[in-house]
Amino acid sequence: MPMPDDAAPEAARSVRRLFARRSLRIPGTRLGAISFPAPQDSRSHWHYWWQAHYLDCLIDEHLRDPRGDAMAEARKLARGIWLRNGGRWRNAYYDDMAWLALALQRLDQVEERRRPRHRVRLLGDTLRSAHTQELGGGVFWNTGRDYKNTASTAPAAIFFARAGETARAQELLDWLRDRLHDTGTGLYLDGVRADGRVEGTVERAIYTYNQGTVLGALVAVGAPRNLQHAADLVEAVSRTAADGDGVLPMGSSGDGGLFTGILARYLAVAAVAPGLRADAAATARSLLERTADRIWSQRLQVDRATLFPPRQDGPVSLSSQLQAWMILEAERACR
Repeated sequence: MPMPDDAAPEAARSVRRLFARRSLRIPGTRLGAISFPAPQDSRSHWHYWWQAHYLDCLIDEHLRDPRGDAMAEARKLARGIWLRNGGRWRNAYYDDMAWLALALQRLDQVEERRRPRHRVRLLGDTLRSAHTQELGGGVFWNTGRDYKNTASTAPAAIFFARAGETARAQELLDWLRDRLHDTGTGLYLDGVRADGRVEGTVERAIYTYNQGTVLGALVAVGAPRNLQHAADLVEAVSRTAADGDGVLPMGSSGDGGLFTGILARYLAVAAVAPGLRADAAATARSLLERTADRIWSQRLQVDRATLFPPRQDGPVSLSSQLQAWMILEAERACR
């Protein structure tokens, strides 16, 4: 059954209704509450990188419906993030900053700015500072500088590719391929930990979102060998991550609640990328269609809004609802 046209708009409306708040109660700002119902002490925690994905979702909404107010909300959210972060754009985690850099970079592009705002240049410089030759290359995970991983390196590669720094982006992709590509599964491992040895120790955990960001970087840089590898990665995701019905796994809470939404975003990018093999593009679309259908068919109505699966006992995590929104926008974007 085809996905209805109002699926992505319903996810957008529901996230705004259930989670959107003023940042620090200041007019003209937005921030997403971390759960619904919201915690009594809304100042306790706020998840910088979840807000970056909220911002990306608002930009998706604007691209789908430029006549709406998504851009106004996006600008309020960007200001809210800055205020809640103490009047700063940076924090201690390079993967967090890469996500916000990507979202703010897209915001600049939608606004058709001739050159990036200061905040994008600042975050870009910070990512460049974390790209060193220790452990052979890659981008550090945090300011402790004892771990380089896919979660920071691949989003940084996307950022640099979009900024026109193709050589740097390719260098990061080459490092990922050399150090963290698992030939057995065709997927990317988590990272390399400094342990006093030159080569470090590989952490072999596999997460869906890491596959998404590598896929996004391969497509953003382009070139035949990257597009070939992107096609292989789509097939590896389908073979190893999806269930028997071709549906991707979905986390219900915490950081993991965002993981498959991020993968979906870049599957959609790959599905429409010029030069990607037709069979891989079809596989990407199929994964998105089947996963979106599962989400839509299992939705629940609550408080004049919609909650999307997976089901959660107690408060519903913002991350899981952003995940659903991303998946539904991604499915629509690559029809």
